[in-house]
Amino acid sequence: MTQQRDPVPAPAALAPAPAATTRPEEPAPGRHRRRSYRDRLTAPLPGVRAVTRLAREAGALRPGTEARRDVPLLPCAPAPLPPAGPGVLALTWAGHASWILRIGGLTVLTDPVWSHRILGTPPRVTPVGVPWASLPPVDAVVISHNHYDHLDAPTLRRLPRTTPVLVPAGLGRWFRRRRFTRVQELDWWQGREIGGVTFDFVPAHHWSRRGLLDTCRTLWGGWVLTDPQGRKVHFAGDTGYGHWFTEIGRRHPGIDLTLMPIGAYAPRWWLRDVHCDPEEAVAACADLGARRMAPMHWATFLLSAEPVLEPLTRVRAAWGRTGRPREDLWDLPVGGSRTL
Repeated sequence: MTQQRDPVPAPAALAPAPAATTRPEEPAPGRHRRRSYRDRLTAPLPGVRAVTRLAREAGALRPGTEARRDVPLLPCAPAPLPPAGPGVLALTWAGHASWILRIGGLTVLTDPVWSHRILGTPPRVTPVGVPWASLPPVDAVVISHNHYDHLDAPTLRRLPRTTPVLVPAGLGRWFRRRRFTRVQELDWWQGREIGGVTFDFVPAHHWSRRGLLDTCRTLWGGWVLTDPQGRKVHFAGDTGYGHWFTEIGRRHPGIDLTLMPIGAYAPRWWLRDVHCDPEEAVAACADLGARRMAPMHWATFLLSAEPVLEPLTRVRAAWGRTGRPREDLWDLPVGGSRTL
């Protein structure tokens, strides 16, 4: 049973940030100079006591032998990308938080991770859903935050350095050091336009770090992509559950599809503030006012202690309890595609 908790009050940190007043095709790269984004947290990061408890509970962040027995049953069905012309909105799940979105005639990658193994994480338990060589030319990349399972340098090195990249505030320097020339840094509620598609950066509750001394030095969040026909896709990135989903839905009404994380949630005492569980993901979809939901952030890397198939069974049950149409839960296999 899902633990209940009191709602988190809305802090000043989630007050509206200044919105971009223009959306030029190639705006000058934004450069954010803040030294920390800790004030954007709505709950403190784990302290010494929590870390000590985690160390005592050996294996608390990895599924045990019994929990891993269903790895061969994880849904994985690589297939060719469906055709997608300028008026088609299509998505394909490559695994974890990596999606291939064809929207408004563009091909957009979210948090692209094509590596078999990433730093500090066991290797993939399912293959990448789409071979890199099978991708069409990439028109833009969006990044939710800088953790290694969402910002993968070996994958990004495969891209032309002229690829437009939209990133959270403070993260542009990482890309410019790697000679990317079209980098946009955005704060929450800011947006840019590329080829007629609008990219708006929206809040999430997570955190950032890649080294020992850079905790929360760069921002984190999700994205709302809007095509020229007004169809909207919300990519949640990595996030806990909270009031920000209602605010996103208020500012971006009529979301057609949300890409929502459902895995890496156990133990809850450790992960509840930064990772939704399946029931919270379904609640977040309702808060957003989104018509459809596609689960992600599971069935790829074993990052936490829940049994490997549990996220899928729980999200299906939670969706069923809402009475919403079953066809609006896009529970795709890795490599699976759907067209809107």
